[in-house]
Amino acid sequence: MNKGKIYVVGIGPGNMQDITVRAYNTLKNVDVIAGYITYIDLVRDEFSEKEFYVSGMKKEIARCEQVLEIAKTGKSVALISSGDAGIYGMAGIMIEVAQKEGYQVEVIPGVTSSVAGAAIVGAPLMHDHATISLSDLLTDWDVITKRIDKASEGDFIISLYNPKSKGRTTQIVEAREIMLKHKSENTPVALLRHVGRENENYTLTNLGEFLNHDIDMFTVVIIGNSKTYISGDRMITPRGYHI
Repeated sequence: MNKGKIYVVGIGPGNMQDITVRAYNTLKNVDVIAGYITYIDLVRDEFSEKEFYVSGMKKEIARCEQVLEIAKTGKSVALISSGDAGIYGMAGIMIEVAQKEGYQVEVIPGVTSSVAGAAIVGAPLMHDHATISLSDLLTDWDVITKRIDKASEGDFIISLYNPKSKGRTTQIVEAREIMLKHKSENTPVALLRHVGRENENYTLTNLGEFLNHDIDMFTVVIIGNSKTYISGDRMITPRGYHI
């Protein structure tokens, strides 16, 4: 059998400036680029000479199975995810699907939205931090709330992914209530919208008031720790240096 190579590539938050050189070169060199339609649209113009395989939302397993079939024809194929493919992306599923038939997968890291967003507002992630998704589609809500509680109790900086959608409006409210058990209502919060994309913008607020602002699935929420502060338009978490 003429095996093609399978890559899983994190394309960063959505623009060519924030894609890594390794990821860019990988997409330049493969035969086929595969992915969810929204992510394909982010790279299609830059790699217009490529063959594309596009699939819809909630078809992750079928997408990986099709990537494997493409590789079986001898073509090299890159399955793309926004941000980093190993953070709420396609890396894990693709590896599991490919290993069943003896295929190796190379994972190409990317810049995840919390990291790209943190750079926009300054340096809020300078100390220990946790990343938590509020989507309970694949994870029990009881597990998510326990993680929020323990991360807050430990005074971690917390980045919230998938904070709110049209069908999920109460989770972000409950998450805030849990955090307020351990964090001050004056704890700085950054609301980062459309990170790395055309309508990129952010709001600096605090834990007591951040729910008064617009939050959706294109928002990453960064909640500081007890030392985090806002200075002008910068959000900073000191790491302990004496300045």
